[in-house]
Amino acid sequence: MSQAVSDQNATGTPRPRARVWTLALGSIGVVYGDIGTSPLYALKESLTAASAGGQLTENMTVGVISLMLWSLTVIVTLKYVWLIMSADNHGEGGTLSLMALLQRAMGRSFFAVSLLGMAGAALFYGDAIITPAISVLSAVEGLKLVAPSFDPFILPLSVVIIVGLFFVQSRGTAKVAAWFGPIMMVWFMVMAIGGLIQLADNPDILSALNPILGINFLLTHGHAGLLALGAVFLTVTGAEALYADMGHFGSKPIRAAWLIVVMPSLILNYLGQGALLLSHPEKLENPFFLLYPEWALLPMVLLATVATIIASQAVISGAFSLTHQAMQLGLLPRMEMRRTSETEKGQIYIPRINWLLLAAVLYIVFAFKSSSALASAYGVAVTGTMVITSVMAFFVMWKCWQWKVSFAGAVIVPFLAVDLIFLMANLLKIFEGGWLPLVVGASLMLVMLTWRRGTRILAEISNRNEVGLGDFIAMLAKSSVTRASGTAVFLTGHPNATPTALLHNIKHNKVLHANNIVLNVITEDTPRVPESERILFQRLSDVFASVTVRFGYMESPNVPKALTACRNHGLIFDVMSTSFFLSRRALRPAGVSRMPRWQDKLFIALARSSDDASRYFHIPSGRAVEIGTQITI
Repeated sequence: MSQAVSDQNATGTPRPRARVWTLALGSIGVVYGDIGTSPLYALKESLTAASAGGQLTENMTVGVISLMLWSLTVIVTLKYVWLIMSADNHGEGGTLSLMALLQRAMGRSFFAVSLLGMAGAALFYGDAIITPAISVLSAVEGLKLVAPSFDPFILPLSVVIIVGLFFVQSRGTAKVAAWFGPIMMVWFMVMAIGGLIQLADNPDILSALNPILGINFLLTHGHAGLLALGAVFLTVTGAEALYADMGHFGSKPIRAAWLIVVMPSLILNYLGQGALLLSHPEKLENPFFLLYPEWALLPMVLLATVATIIASQAVISGAFSLTHQAMQLGLLPRMEMRRTSETEKGQIYIPRINWLLLAAVLYIVFAFKSSSALASAYGVAVTGTMVITSVMAFFVMWKCWQWKVSFAGAVIVPFLAVDLIFLMANLLKIFEGGWLPLVVGASLMLVMLTWRRGTRILAEISNRNEVGLGDFIAMLAKSSVTRASGTAVFLTGHPNATPTALLHNIKHNKVLHANNIVLNVITEDTPRVPESERILFQRLSDVFASVTVRFGYMESPNVPKALTACRNHGLIFDVMSTSFFLSRRALRPAGVSRMPRWQDKLFIALARSSDDASRYFHIPSGRAVEIGTQITI
């Protein structure tokens, strides 16, 4: 490998060195938006919890700052940047990528892996709901420092910004995303400068670099110390994004951005806020904005607002991407998905998720009304996801990397212990708002489990009523069914069984096309499938062919495009002379069901809300023919 090559992308293609630095700048705008806006509220909430309404002391300030700095070091640098980012699924990261990786290694029947993946994904949605609300509120609240008369307008202005953010999602972010990296670079530089100026005035805060002071704070402050620890975790919210967005930028650009820009800027800012509070403890009301002179307050509020919008955009895009993966992996029903960029594969928009997120975000903005009230709800979702990631990483080390159980445990247990301590600290705030992400996560887990179980039962019922494809073709050879010109494609989940749509077409229309393709679409546990491995073609007779098309869970299943590749196998395919036959199943609750009645009704409701298969598989609407059947489940 030449010296100009320093990294590889998700497909193993080398990245030039210049490209790595470009991606590093891009990752600063997308990956680090959430963790980069934590200084707006993390220290304020931690010290407010530590002082419990009393006087803020030097030991409290130094102890909390120490906990923050070492949380960044242990959780982000050591756990995620060093360890977890090595557990990738062909370059892709995130909870569902880990689940798919382990399913391939341990088998889909290992239910614990699927359960962990679903739990992690469900908790992420809780994070996606809270992040826009707390980030935008914390930025706009800086207006109170510019002029107290702005206070009544903070909530309405936050709502306007949030509504505008969600309304522009359908237009895509490809054009403005190019500015995300440079804007966030300015944000981190300004944060570092503000912290450095205060640090120079009071360098005593550097004693916080000693981890013993943080531990001593926890041991001597009892319940208040645990409450403060729960708020300290706000420092590392967004760490999961390093791993989840790895497929977009690559591990090396993300690591370089963290070590060179993001981590130093965060450390300097937190130390600067601590130095300010050592000299002026009365400034706990908003130590971030008070780092800066009065003339800079309004520009800083505007810059912070832009930074929080970028952070919110990143988590919303992450929710779209996670939903797409969940649909492909069979955890959620099909939903309409639009691509908002012709060049960027990650630029997608899912209308249903967008409006559900907007409704949820607006609800919690009006319910909690301030960033301080929301802080209690924030940590539970993120700590829960981190615990799940640690557990799944252990299985990756054991089953995929072939490490000894004892060695894998020795590596992951210290990180898991830290995660569990933070989780317990955040659970202390469950009645102050921590219930919110748990309710959201539990509801989505219920939806995923119901959809997964219902689709399996439905598949078993369909299997019992199916006719072997070989026998059916042999029977047709002896019959005198009317032949129609053109090609018919029949989608099926079982390539060896006769598709229901084919059976009904023969039964009711009494016609058979000149060319018939039995098509089976499979979603693999890998992010992407190479084009050379996508198609499996088999000629069954002079009029029948079997085609299996494989897609990765990060890909959009474009069936007509995939069938075009069958021309290499001698199949004449022209989408304008092809009819795609799909089965639309009308579900009815059975008198005796294998699921509880409420779950049966939930599954039927989910199935009815599922998007058209023709749209999901990119089949032109004018070429799709749906044949309905009724099934009791």
